[in-house]
Amino acid sequence: MSFDPLDHDYERGMGNRRAVLGDAWVDRSVANATSFNAEFQNMITRFAWNEIWGRPGLERKTRRAIVLAITIALGRWEEYELHVRAALLGEAGDKLTPDELKEVLMQSAIYAGVPAANTAFAHAQQILREVGPQIGYALEPLAPSSTPHPGIGREGRTASKPALHYSVREPRGGGARQTIVLSHALGCDLTMWDGLANLLSADCRVIAYDHRGHGSSDAPAGPYGIADLADDAARMLEELGIGPVVWIGLSMGGMVGQELALRHPSLVKALVIANSTSGYPDEARAQWRQRIVTVTEGGIEAIADAVMGRYFHEGYRATSAATVARFRQRLTTTDREGYLGCCAAVGAMDTTARLGGIAAPTLVIAGELDQGTPLAMSQTMADAIPGAKLSVLADASHLSAIEQPTAFARAVRQFLALV
Repeated sequence: MSFDPLDHDYERGMGNRRAVLGDAWVDRSVANATSFNAEFQNMITRFAWNEIWGRPGLERKTRRAIVLAITIALGRWEEYELHVRAALLGEAGDKLTPDELKEVLMQSAIYAGVPAANTAFAHAQQILREVGPQIGYALEPLAPSSTPHPGIGREGRTASKPALHYSVREPRGGGARQTIVLSHALGCDLTMWDGLANLLSADCRVIAYDHRGHGSSDAPAGPYGIADLADDAARMLEELGIGPVVWIGLSMGGMVGQELALRHPSLVKALVIANSTSGYPDEARAQWRQRIVTVTEGGIEAIADAVMGRYFHEGYRATSAATVARFRQRLTTTDREGYLGCCAAVGAMDTTARLGGIAAPTLVIAGELDQGTPLAMSQTMADAIPGAKLSVLADASHLSAIEQPTAFARAVRQFLALV
């Protein structure tokens, strides 16, 4: 049996070391080895770079973030700078973007302390000034007071009345591929879209807002009509100087999207109608009138449990009780007059005969278990809107975007890729 002259642990480690830190730095380090430190260089190459960096359990990008966080916490600034440069200049599949680096530093401010994070930001900014031209990134002056939380967006209220509360998340990756509006269900508010909004704002401008009578928007005296809600949305977009948009609406939000596309077609580039309807049969309209009576006499609390039973299927309620409780609290704290006004609008919804006039590309999303707006209602819309597609989400009831967020987001993103 012949003896292999290669030390495979060393060679594997050296391969990882070069992939993570770059050839130039490794070549300098190896060239500076002497009889005094060569054994140390051999040891860290075999153990740190093979035994640890060679493990397949975490992506290299994740390991980079861990190293940065630890070096910040321990104040190992020479090692930190080395890994910041390597992370920014790494290979396409495993390097960190400046925004991702910033998130590591923000997280470190909580768990390693503000002084450590402050120093880390200072070192990172100097490195970004050096390597920015290589990675297409430029530091620009920006007042701290003008920076919104990226997971919430810039919040505002319309100047026109009734005032609507909204948030605008600008794309984290530069220019906006699309401008998207997210429109919530009855008894909810814009926070129901937080997960999807943060996902889509990677490369899109995302606007979420509270309908009149909901959340932090005004609640004028009712009753309202769906046309009123659509006109609300139109004036909000006009104030923001935005349009046309991709409209994503669930339940009442989907009804508003239909009416907006019909009344203000120039504002709607594409339309997603989820868990909604174009109109109710007489029996269901009578149930909406009864709901109005019940809430008028006993408040929203009187219907809260029944609404949760329609919004979420039994299995979800059993496994996600805290989420259901949060939505129940939002429902029962909704302005009663605003809720009643929107109940009147939803109960009187009727666009079926006009659906053929919707010119925007349309995706209709239905929940397999939805009792509030059964699959047949979604099928009616998909059949009547020219070119519309229907996507049915398994194991989803009325608030499908909450029960099945991954499947909902996948359907939306596949649609967005085509418009």
